[in-house]
Amino acid sequence: MQKSSNFNGETFLNMIPTTSGSDNMIKIIGESLKKHPSTKPSKVPGPFPVDLDRLNTLPSDALRITWMGHSTLIIEIDGKRFLTDPVWRNASPVQFMGPKRFYPAPIALDDLPHLDGIIISHDHYDHLDDKTIVKLAQKATPIYCSLGVGKILTGWGILAQQITEFDWWQELDLGEGFKITAAPARHFSGRGIFNRNKTLWASYAIKGPVHNVYYGADSGMHPLFKEIGERLGPFDITMLEIGAYNDLWKDIHMGPAHATDAQLALNGTLMMPIHWGTFNLAFHTWTDPAERVIAYATQKHIDLLMPAPGETYQYNGKPYINKWWEAYR
Repeated sequence: MQKSSNFNGETFLNMIPTTSGSDNMIKIIGESLKKHPSTKPSKVPGPFPVDLDRLNTLPSDALRITWMGHSTLIIEIDGKRFLTDPVWRNASPVQFMGPKRFYPAPIALDDLPHLDGIIISHDHYDHLDDKTIVKLAQKATPIYCSLGVGKILTGWGILAQQITEFDWWQELDLGEGFKITAAPARHFSGRGIFNRNKTLWASYAIKGPVHNVYYGADSGMHPLFKEIGERLGPFDITMLEIGAYNDLWKDIHMGPAHATDAQLALNGTLMMPIHWGTFNLAFHTWTDPAERVIAYATQKHIDLLMPAPGETYQYNGKPYINKWWEAYR
C-alpha cells in the first residue's frame, strides 16, 4: 500500500477531529432499547419497473443515473458506465442477522449491463458486500477503491491487476476525456472491532468529456466541500448521503440539514440524496430523510433529483422528485 499523508503509521485519519458512533456506544445502546416507530416500510416496496432495453443502450454524450437503493448507483456518463458501492444483499457479515434490505435490488446482478468500472468508497458492509463484488469481478471489470481496500478484495480472490487504489486528491486519467479523482470524506472504516480505520474512506468525482458528477459516499460535514467543488467541479449532479443520521454520530453522517449545506458548498446543479430508504440503520422513521431533505432544499433553493429505485433519470439540468415512498409508509 502506498504512503499517505492521511495515515499515521497505524490508522487513517480525518482532516478534523471526528467522533464515531462507537465512541457513544453506551448512549446508542440505551437509545436502541427504546421503541422507535416506522423505521421500516409498512409493506415490501416494489417491485420497481426497470427499462433494461434502455439501460443496455448507452448514449455517448448523455448523463444518466439509476438508483439500486442506499448508495448503489449506475452512473452512465458520456458513453461509460460505472457502479458505486455495490450491495445486493443485507448489510451484515451474517445474512440472517443485521440490517436487511427493505426490498430486493431492482436489477438482478446477472441482468446488469456492461460496466466500465466499479467504485468502492470504503469497506463498511452497507457499501462493500463480498458476494456481490466477487461475482461482479468475474467479468474482469476495473475496480477503483480507497487505500487498503484492495487487500480485502485480493483476499477474496479478486485479481490485483483489476484494482486501482486511491488516496485523497489522487486521480486517474482513463483517456478520451475521462478522469476519476478521489476526494476527502469525513468518516471511518473497519469490518470488525479490531481493524478500525486500517483502510481509507473517500468520495469520488467522475468526469467525462461533457459531464461531471460527484459521489459523496459516507461523510459527516467537513470544511473541504467548498474546495472539492472548486478543484473538481462544477458538478452536474452531486450524490450526497441523507439517511442513517443521529446526533450521536453526527460527525460521520450528515443527515438532510448538513447534506444540503454541503450541496451549497459544492455548488452543484442537482443534488441526489442517497444512503436512505433501503436499510434500517438509525432511529428515525424510514421516510424522514426524504421528507426533511425536500423541506431543507426548498428553504435553501436547492434543486433535487429523487428517482424511484430502478428508475433511470437522464440529466437535463431540471429537478425531479418521485415520491415513491409514500405508497409504503
